[in-house]
Amino acid sequence: MNEQNHVVLWNRCLEIIKDNVTEQAFTTWFQNIVPLKFKDKTLTIQVETQYVYEFLEANYIDLLKSTIYRVMGEGTKLMYTVKVVKHPVTKVEYPSDNGKPAAQPKTIKKDVPSTPYAEIDSQLKPEYNFDTFIEGTSNKLSRSVGEAIAENPTRTTFNPLFLYGASGVGKTHLINAIGAKIKELHPEKRVLYVSAHLFQVQYTDSVRNNTVNDFIKFYQTIDVLIVDDIQEFAGVTRTQNTFFHIFNHLQQNGKQLILSSDRSPAMLQGMEERMITRFKWGMVAELEKPTIELRKDILRSKIKRDGLKFPEEVISFIAENVCDSVRDLEGIIISIMAHATIYNREVDLDLAQRIVRKVVNYTQKEITIEDIINTVSEHFNISAALIRSASRKREVVQARQVAMFLAKTHTELSSARIGSYIGNRDHATVLHACKLIKDLKEVDKTFNSDLDTITSLLTKKGK
Repeated sequence: MNEQNHVVLWNRCLEIIKDNVTEQAFTTWFQNIVPLKFKDKTLTIQVETQYVYEFLEANYIDLLKSTIYRVMGEGTKLMYTVKVVKHPVTKVEYPSDNGKPAAQPKTIKKDVPSTPYAEIDSQLKPEYNFDTFIEGTSNKLSRSVGEAIAENPTRTTFNPLFLYGASGVGKTHLINAIGAKIKELHPEKRVLYVSAHLFQVQYTDSVRNNTVNDFIKFYQTIDVLIVDDIQEFAGVTRTQNTFFHIFNHLQQNGKQLILSSDRSPAMLQGMEERMITRFKWGMVAELEKPTIELRKDILRSKIKRDGLKFPEEVISFIAENVCDSVRDLEGIIISIMAHATIYNREVDLDLAQRIVRKVVNYTQKEITIEDIINTVSEHFNISAALIRSASRKREVVQARQVAMFLAKTHTELSSARIGSYIGNRDHATVLHACKLIKDLKEVDKTFNSDLDTITSLLTKKGK
C-alpha cells in the first residue's frame, strides 16, 4: 500500500463514515477533517478545534477505528493535530468612525478578570423556558444539547451552539430556555440575550459616541452570550468585525456562545468566511417544522396553560391544517377564543374551520410520509412493510425509490429523516433514489404517467 497517498485513503474512509452517520453529524464532525499524512502505519488527521477532537474521541472512536482498519489495515494508529487559528490574540484593531483602524488598538487580556461585575439584566423572556418548550422528534436533538449546556455551561463540546430553522419553529424559545436554565442552576453566571439587530444598534451608537472600547469591554464580561437572528449581521462588515473579536475573546476564555439563525452557516450570504468557520466550530443543529403529533401537544399545552377547553376534534383539525409555525398555532387559539367570547358561542369544529380559513388560508392538509408509503404501496400492489424492508427485488427497489422521491418533493423532511422512515437507509441512498427517479421521468413516458397517477392520489388525500 502506498502510504503517501493519504488523501485517497482518507476519502475512502469518509465514504464509509458517511454511510454510518446522519448527514448533520457528518457535516458537523467529519467533513472538515484534513488528512495530513499516513506513515509507519499511523494516520495523522487535523481537526479544527480541541472540542472536535474531544467529541470524536468520546462518540465516534469505535467507528473511526473500524473504518481505518478496514481501509488501511489492522493495527493502524490514529493521531490528531488541532488546527492553529492564526489571528491576533493580545491586540485587536477596532474600526473608528471613518471605517479605518483606530489609532490606539484595544488590548485584550487573555486571563479571566477577577474583578466582580455589576449585576446585569439578562433580557431573557421568562415565559420561554424548558417547561413550556414541548419536545418532539423535530426538536429533540436541539433540546438535548441545550439541556447539556445548561447543566455545564462552557464545559461541553457544544461551543458555540448554532441553532437554525424556519421562522416560527421555536428557536427564540429554545435559546431563551437555555439561558433561563443556566441562570437557575448557575446564578453567578452573567447571561445575556440580545438580538443581532439590537447588537448592531448598540455598536452603531458606540461608534457615534466614541465609546466602542466600553461597548467591547462590556461584552467581554459576559459568561453566556445568546444572539438571536445572527443572519442580520449579513452585509454589515464593521459590526461583523467587532463581533468576531468579541466571539474570539469569549471562546478563548471559556465562555459559552449560543446563536440562532433562519438558515445554516453554509447558507449565510454576506457573512465573512472566518465568521462562518467559527459558527461551525461547536454544534450546528436544525429545528425542523413541528410534526403533526408535536403540533397537537403544543396546542394541548397552551390550551391547558391558558385555562381553556377545546374539543379534541378541534385540536386535531388545527394541527392538521396549520403546519408551518408554532407561532401560527398560538395565534389561532387566540383568534378562536376572541370570536367565541365576542359572539358568545361554544368552541366547536365549525368555528375552528372558519377561523383557520381566514387566518391561514389553508387549501389542503399536510401530506405525510405515511400517506406517501401507503399510496405507493397500493399503486404497485406491494405491501408497505416490503417497501421498508431490505429486499433487493427490482419492483420493490423501484417502489421504495418512488416513495423517497415523493417524500422529498411533498414533505419538509430531511434526506436523513426520509431514509430512516423508509427502511432505515442513509441520506446518500435517498439522494441517489431521487436522481434516478427524476432521470427516469424524463425518458420513460409510461413511468411518468404512473408517477402522475400516484401524485394525483396523494393530492386527493390531502384535500
